[in-house]
Order: sequence, then C-alpha cells, then structure tokens
Amino acid sequence: MKKKVIHLLAQIFPNWFINRAYDALTTPRNLPLKPHEEELLNQGKKDLLPFQGFDIQTYQWGKGENHILLVHGWEGNAGNFAKLIPVLIENGFTVHAFDGPSHGNSSKGNTSLYEFIQLTKFLLEKQKTHHVISHSFGSVATLISLGRSPEIEIEKYVGITVPNKFRERLEEVIRFLGLPNRVLEGLIKRIEANGNIIVDDVNVADYAPKSSIKKALLLHDIKDRVLPIEKTEQVAKAWPIAKLIRIENTGHFRILKSEEVAQRIVDFLV
Repeated sequence: MKKKVIHLLAQIFPNWFINRAYDALTTPRNLPLKPHEEELLNQGKKDLLPFQGFDIQTYQWGKGENHILLVHGWEGNAGNFAKLIPVLIENGFTVHAFDGPSHGNSSKGNTSLYEFIQLTKFLLEKQKTHHVISHSFGSVATLISLGRSPEIEIEKYVGITVPNKFRERLEEVIRFLGLPNRVLEGLIKRIEANGNIIVDDVNVADYAPKSSIKKALLLHDIKDRVLPIEKTEQVAKAWPIAKLIRIENTGHFRILKSEEVAQRIVDFLV
C-alpha cells in the first residue's frame, strides 16, 4: 500500500521526488569503520590531496617495487580492503588507496559518478600505478576512466564485482521505491545536466575493451544479492581479455574479506 501511495504522489508532484532521488544519489552515506579497518588505515602513510573542491584522503602502505591502486565502491572507503592490503604488501606491492569525494575521511559535499571517474583517472596518472583492484561502483569509475584514456597503460586489473549499465541501476532504485517512469526520466535529465555525462552511454561493457589493460581478472559471487552476477558476465562477454571467476559463499561485501579471493588475486598479479 505504501508504494502505491508514493507512486500516486509522485505522479502529482514529480519534481519533489526527482529532487529527493537526486539528493540521495549525490549524498553518499558514511558507514562507520570497523576496528580492524581503522587500525590498518592508521598504519598507512596519509596525505590530503586537493581535488575539485574536495580534500581527498589518500593512503600508502609497503615499499614494494610494484605499485597498485585500490578503488572502493559507492558509500565505501579504503578500509574496505583491510583484509587484502596486508596480503599485497607481503607479495611485494606498494599499495595506494583513497577515500572518494564525500566518502570516508575525505571532505564532504555533493558528489557524482563523474567526479569519481575524474578522480580515479587523476590518481592513476599521478601515482603511475600499473596494477589496479576495484570493487563494485569503483569498477565503473576505473573502467570508464581507462576506456576514455587509452594512453594510460595498466599491466593487470582485478574487478571485484563489476556493474555494467548505469541506466539499469537507476531503474532498479526507482522500481524499489515504487516511483513512476516520469520520475526516472526526470532524474536522468537532472544527472545529465549536472554531471556532464549521458546516462545511456555509461555502459562498462563498452568502455572496458577500449582501455589499455593487458590482463584482466573479474570475480563475482554467484549469489550476490546487491549486484547480480549477470552484470559482470555482460562485461566479461564483451571484453575478450577478461577472465571471470565465479565465487561462492561470500556475497557482495564479504568477498573482500575472503582468503580464497585474496589468494586468487595474488596468484593473478604475481
């Protein structure tokens, strides 16, 4: 019944619902760090990087010859990789990570996919890393930025759950809230006007093959309830160099804590 009422009100007051949906999409929640995540972040070398009005918190661990950048997902932070970072250090990597705009310990304000893509490209160029690991929404930012900038060469890339079409994600949110299509279309127009992107062009499967990534490994749990594995399968099908490994018994977030997944990543990278 509640969704029916919301659907009716959205038909009468579409602009109000468009504004609320847009605010929700550009204001990420900041979830508290777990003790082991905070401890690991405190062990890293920290720096604040000015970027488009934000102070971006960056981190660095290790002194290995190979440098790798970790890119977290929406409403995530660098601490999400707390179980993986020590394994990478042990295997000879210097590890770089960051908290995205309005995420984690970076300064707060409205942000968007567009800014996340620009920041990812900026850090890849600045830190000259030739290996990348990304999770969820971070995979969108990474692969679109690299697809748009084939001059950036990456030796090995690991995508831990990889969304594909941005429109599909918006459709899922609107459907979950019980809102009508006119709100969806109004939201898309607002995103495109403010974010310098065309929503229907934000398809990871189109950008990944255009990147200068030499080897790619994609991992996804077969029963991921947040992002169905079909999304990563779509990207893998369109990207000849990508190898997809189907994982079991982890889920969308616990996959980052899996020892099996960490070992598969290290085997691929090393």
